[in-house]
Amino acid sequence: MHQYDYLIVGSGLYGAVMAHELNKRGKKCLVIDKRDHIAGNIYCEDVEGIHVHKYGAHIFHTSNKKIWEYMNQFAEFNHYINSPIAVYKDELYNLPFNMNTFSKMWGIRTPQEAKAMIAKQVAETGITEPKNLEEQALSLGGHDVYEKLIKGYTEKQWGRDCKELPAFIIKRLPFRFTYDNNYFNDRYQGIPIGGYTAIVEKMLEGIEVRTGVDFFEFRKENSEIAETIIFTGMIDEYFGYQLGALEYRSVRFETEVLDCDNYQGNAVVNYTDREVPYTRIIEHKHFEFGKQDKTVISREYSSEWKVGMEPYYPVNDEKNTKLYEQYKELAAKEENVIFGGRLGDYKYYDMDKVVEAALNRLEEM
Repeated sequence: MHQYDYLIVGSGLYGAVMAHELNKRGKKCLVIDKRDHIAGNIYCEDVEGIHVHKYGAHIFHTSNKKIWEYMNQFAEFNHYINSPIAVYKDELYNLPFNMNTFSKMWGIRTPQEAKAMIAKQVAETGITEPKNLEEQALSLGGHDVYEKLIKGYTEKQWGRDCKELPAFIIKRLPFRFTYDNNYFNDRYQGIPIGGYTAIVEKMLEGIEVRTGVDFFEFRKENSEIAETIIFTGMIDEYFGYQLGALEYRSVRFETEVLDCDNYQGNAVVNYTDREVPYTRIIEHKHFEFGKQDKTVISREYSSEWKVGMEPYYPVNDEKNTKLYEQYKELAAKEENVIFGGRLGDYKYYDMDKVVEAALNRLEEM
């Protein structure tokens, strides 16, 4: 006899939504996580009274009212608007690319002037069929935007020269010809008051959770513990990398407490100059309009991923997509195992899309 209906591997957002909904339907679930805490990459830890996003900044945004209302069952959201700043050498620009950006860059004021400048610079490139990311960016935005705001940041993010990256990475550039610094176009946006960990805690109320448990070790002695497994880890690791390892980009964080109440005046500041080794600095208190005497910052360094490191961003190029499709075929043959989430689906998900994917999967089940 199985002790549980479902063994859910991973207590991130996908696993937590699955566990919550299945528990509501009267199913007995066991949730395990190899980390020593719940909530996966949205985990927030309390440092000096500040909710620190331990695995990088997470801003909840969606245009799906159902998903917004679903998340609001578990927390009240504040009115935080994501408005990042970009620093290039000694220059400072607003993101996303908007009239504040263009006005600062070219000393112009009107949308017509901005459009004319971009069109002029694009025409000067003479590029009609972009062969790589550099040519694609130049053909969409011209020299200034590319050199100051795209090139260095992208090369740090991917660890490669823009000439070596495929053009499809940048399908379009989101130019806005209004003075609006709101990064997202979504109708609903905010940060949960009290941080994300509290949301997952509420989702997992009344469900058995064991942290610090490695699934592959656990399975050796508990192969029959549950009728069905929901696996949110790396799909290639599940199959012992038998077809080869899928590629990811990883991120390293340097987090420190500073003895001042405000370090950079904004939650997110990107460093687009290639010479600065980190991609951005997050000042966590600004996500929740903190008034604490101290502040906590995290510098983010993008890095090549190797087996054993923390995987963050799937490298969805042609080679990896093909390999994932082969793993997906293996997964389809695996009885009573459901794969899902960012690592199970080998797909970068925004948080609202993770929740949506989990709820859709439950409907199918």
